Amino acid sequence: MNLMKSPSSVLPSPTESTDSIKKYLGQAGNDLINSFPDGAQLSSSQRRGIIARYTAVLEGNFIYWMTGAYMAVRTDEARNIIMENLHEEVRDCHPGMMRRFARAAHACPEASDAEAVNANLTNVRLFIGQMKPAPLVAMMAFFENFIMRFMPILEDYAARQGSKENEYTQVHGVCDVKHSEELYQALEAEIVAADDPREVEEYLYEGVHLLRALIGDMAAGAR
Repeated sequence: MNLMKSPSSVLPSPTESTDSIKKYLGQAGNDLINSFPDGAQLSSSQRRGIIARYTAVLEGNFIYWMTGAYMAVRTDEARNIIMENLHEEVRDCHPGMMRRFARAAHACPEASDAEAVNANLTNVRLFIGQMKPAPLVAMMAFFENFIMRFMPILEDYAARQGSKENEYTQVHGVCDVKHSEELYQALEAEIVAADDPREVEEYLYEGVHLLRALIGDMAAGAR
């Protein structure tokens, strides 16, 4: 399934149950997970490339994205869920965890890694600035679910690079299960509260499509 080219006929309608949307986004996440090669089949340089691109995207952007979602949402339910997520990210210094993880794997981002993700990262940043509540929450719910499932792969890549630092992957492999489920609850609340039907009918998956392209840049580090 290519989310960037998915015809509207195969997308679950936003008026359907959140379970239908969740199932669709889960399958989209599966397709992305399957695009990352087995670590044993990669060279050290290729594994480094994936870790470095992931770090270039996550370290300085995740809190910004989640803050944008907090600013955009309309419901107290969504706002409380996102604030709890943000509090955890800042209190426990998740960017610091990410940097330690990358350093231990000898995969700190270089200029070439930042450049490799720049175009699609810029597209996601611009989307965040549009402040579309339900589409933003859909994007973050999709991303949290992807991160949760990606952690074992990322940890394996790092271990093959000689790293024994796994706090980042262990923490996110656990906490993002809860975060993902809560964000789907927030999404349901924002869909119900949407003022403009077009925000839901036409744009619900816009951020997901953009994020899917960005994650594709991470996987491309193996080439």
